[in-house]
Amino acid sequence: MPVSDNRPFSKVIVIGAGFSGLAMACQLQRKLNCDDYTIYDRSAAPGGAWWANKYPGCAVDIPAVFYSLSFAPNPDFSKVFPPQAEILEYFNGVAKKFDVSRHIVSNTEWEGAYWQEKSKIWLVKLKDLLTGGIFYQECQVLVSAVGGLVNPNLFNLPGVETFQGDIIHTARWKENISFQQKDVIVVGNGCSAAQLVPAISNEAKSVTQFIRTPQHYLHNENIQVSDTWRFIFRHMPIALWILRVVVFLYLEGTAARFNMDANGIKARKASADRSEAYIKRTAPEKYWPLLIPKFEIGCKRRVFDTTKYIGCLQQDNIHLTDDPIVGVQPHSILTQSGQEHSADTILLATGFSLTQYDVELIGRDGRTREDHWDEYGYKEAYKSIAMSGFPNFFYILGPNSGKGHTSTIYSIENYVDLVVTAITPVIKEHSSFVEVKPDSERLYNERLHESITKTVFNTSCGSVSHFYNFFACLRKRVDQEMQYFIDQKSQKNWFIYPWSSFAMWYSTHWDRADDWVYDVSSPKLSNNMQSLTKFSSRPNLAKRNGCSELVSQH
Repeated sequence: MPVSDNRPFSKVIVIGAGFSGLAMACQLQRKLNCDDYTIYDRSAAPGGAWWANKYPGCAVDIPAVFYSLSFAPNPDFSKVFPPQAEILEYFNGVAKKFDVSRHIVSNTEWEGAYWQEKSKIWLVKLKDLLTGGIFYQECQVLVSAVGGLVNPNLFNLPGVETFQGDIIHTARWKENISFQQKDVIVVGNGCSAAQLVPAISNEAKSVTQFIRTPQHYLHNENIQVSDTWRFIFRHMPIALWILRVVVFLYLEGTAARFNMDANGIKARKASADRSEAYIKRTAPEKYWPLLIPKFEIGCKRRVFDTTKYIGCLQQDNIHLTDDPIVGVQPHSILTQSGQEHSADTILLATGFSLTQYDVELIGRDGRTREDHWDEYGYKEAYKSIAMSGFPNFFYILGPNSGKGHTSTIYSIENYVDLVVTAITPVIKEHSSFVEVKPDSERLYNERLHESITKTVFNTSCGSVSHFYNFFACLRKRVDQEMQYFIDQKSQKNWFIYPWSSFAMWYSTHWDRADDWVYDVSSPKLSNNMQSLTKFSSRPNLAKRNGCSELVSQH
């Protein structure tokens, strides 16, 4: 493989140009006045999941007033849950407003990163996807803003190469495709499928949907935002801020249902009962067994039925089945029961392969990320952002950053703020590196997993143990999907953040600051020791005796 010219040094390299990368870039500029950064993304354009997912019906399922950056409010969303195009337009508008776009390099894939102990820098390996060329770039701080919704699950069934029509994943949508007078197969029944099926149901000749496991579907209305309200939001920003707070508090009020105490059990049962009642009054009775799950609500992501998916199942041209697919023919698919279904197009709403941590990452003393996690026995990071032995490396939405009830953007902003606080001495050239202390990392994870056991997200949740083999010959794939919440080596949940959003904000803004190690060996740092006590607004920093507890010789 050709090696192209290496790129000049960049103070910060961010991998991923989705909302995590955008927020990180904006705060580098807003809070640190740092313009020396580069964002690499494998896609042809920025936007992350909102650029990749262009399928019909795609929309956000969190009210957009809260699915937006706090420092960049948008008064112009047309609906409470606007479509993908509006979210992407908002994203690009923020990138333009904060002059982030010129820092983004598209069609470039991250292939590895290697810590250079002598120079205290990262050597990052990248691949130009247009030319196939490999190049390297050095940086002082490396941030992984890579999301999990990157690589679609494969559809490797016998005969798939013989199929004469289109096979399209929702995250690899083919523009200008027509379903007129076509028999369409939809594989999957999660959030994407619930949006896709109603959007194509009136166009297609038939839609046959193959499901793997039931979901908890909740009735949801998508209210149009009137011109009057948009005018108010535009000219009275305080009104938009108040609405954002109201939505935040409402969503946060639903978090208690995930606890294993009596109140949580009662709240989960009430939600499950509402979901079941909605299905029974809306869907055909013959589909009730396929739509009403046996596992507890919260074990899988709830599906908010904004697009009226359940109601559209009443249409004569829509068919729902859990008969596993076992093979593909040129114009049809075969099922385990021996049935053959005509197929002109196969649409895959099968989710994603969780490969965001597969890239080679080698820290101090040649230890890999896998070595580090093998030592713990599971995927982990201190406060979801950092690992000891990997100086100046950070995650946005790393292990145990997921929340099942509120906006991912809220989590992104909190983690970005914590990363910005941690790297401030490095960016200001008061330190050559920052690294989390091993004891702090281990203590945090012990507390985290102790708290997870008190929620429905513990190993007894069965979030995926209730899955059965959707494709008869793909047992291995299903087993891999079981790792979505539960790490198979340790049976620990590596995905969920178990505490409240208030706790997340506190721990990323006002919690302990002596969990970090800073390099003080450089003469420049020695002459600027006092400035390190000012890098955070946290009050407990000022109480320390100089910097002796905040900064230690590595």
